[in-house]
Amino acid sequence: QVQLTESGGGLVQPGGSLRLSCEASGSIFGITGRGWYRQVPGKQRELVATITGDGSIQYADSVKGRFILSRDNAKMTLYLQMNSLKPEDTAMYYCTLTTLGTGAYWGQGTQVTVSS
Repeated sequence: QVQLTESGGGLVQPGGSLRLSCEASGSIFGITGRGWYRQVPGKQRELVATITGDGSIQYADSVKGRFILSRDNAKMTLYLQMNSLKPEDTAMYYCTLTTLGTGAYWGQGTQVTVSS
């Protein structure tokens, strides 16, 4: 059983910063990728940033230059540093982890609200 626990969301003013964390626990073997997605009510979940097992990172165009994805393999934790936040970044942010043969696991989500 794999569990993903997200933290770090909250309310921030436009231009501010937040750092999301996602800690993975349980029996985890053969990680092929990890990442962050976000979703607003009435819209599809969209990719924010992902990292493959060998460290290749992909960002959505809307967050390039503002968000930084990183990981601490020893702590099994994935981070998303979000800078220069905009109101359109408001969403529920979900952490995901994929492994060989078992597919994708998802966290419960953490809300990010950017508002003055």
